[in-house]
Amino acid sequence: MVSMASIVKEKLDFRSGEAACVGYLYRKPSASPKPCIIMGAGFGGTQDTPSMIAVATALAEAGYHAFTFDYRHLGESEGEPRQLVSVPGQQEDFLSAIRFIKEHPQVDKTCLGLWGSSLGGGHVISVAAKSKEIAAVIAQIPFNGFPKQSGRSLWQTLKLLHIIRKDWRRGQKGLSPLYIPAVGSKGELAVMTGDEAAKTIAGMQSKTWRNEVAPRGIVEMIKYKPSHAANKIEAAVLICYGEYDRETQGPQTEELIRSIPHAEVKAYPVSHFEFYEPGIREQIIADQIDFLRRSFT
Repeated sequence: MVSMASIVKEKLDFRSGEAACVGYLYRKPSASPKPCIIMGAGFGGTQDTPSMIAVATALAEAGYHAFTFDYRHLGESEGEPRQLVSVPGQQEDFLSAIRFIKEHPQVDKTCLGLWGSSLGGGHVISVAAKSKEIAAVIAQIPFNGFPKQSGRSLWQTLKLLHIIRKDWRRGQKGLSPLYIPAVGSKGELAVMTGDEAAKTIAGMQSKTWRNEVAPRGIVEMIKYKPSHAANKIEAAVLICYGEYDRETQGPQTEELIRSIPHAEVKAYPVSHFEFYEPGIREQIIADQIDFLRRSFT
């Protein structure tokens, strides 16, 4: 257990399927249980990246508990092969984290929230549709299917599809992955590419984050549309999106917004990865905390 000024950071292990997952509970010392926000990172992300720590700390300073965790195959959690992004596996990890943390003596199980960014922003929609225990959902730059305009040339797209198919076949045979970068410069063979790659990678640096993924996991993402289940959500929902986001683009986000008529929506004049930058994220976090205060009263 580590103390950061007035914030306690408690390491907690829980099981999800066959994997042992590692999480951290950020909280102020309190004699009474408090609302808890369960947090999930984006594509290939880990809980020790600067932006995840910043949000968890801000939530704790605002009087909430924040429970971050690493999905299976990533960060401190178990799972082989490493760096595999599994859509159903990560949803199960979210549900397992909810079941686990609500039993913590410092958590008010009647006031649970979800926070997710990018792919994690899609997961919190899907998970909230399955869990009626959730009172509030924050979906930040949420994934709702791959954009039709990726910014890649036809040749680059074909190369990516080839490596995805090749690695998926290796997975079917139990062979090790053919890793590719999660984030790369424009023209590079990577899942997400662009001119901001170097700045994005610098902002993701942590002890456990690795800029590589097993491309076989993208096969599951191709068919993944959280909006298909969104009409089952009973919780209050906040969707935060970037007006210049190339990774979770307008049509997909608009479809998600239409699928949740009661959702509160906030738009910011920034790109996808700018959401994680200091200076920009502070205002976004403040808006998210305001939403939680109204949702839990």
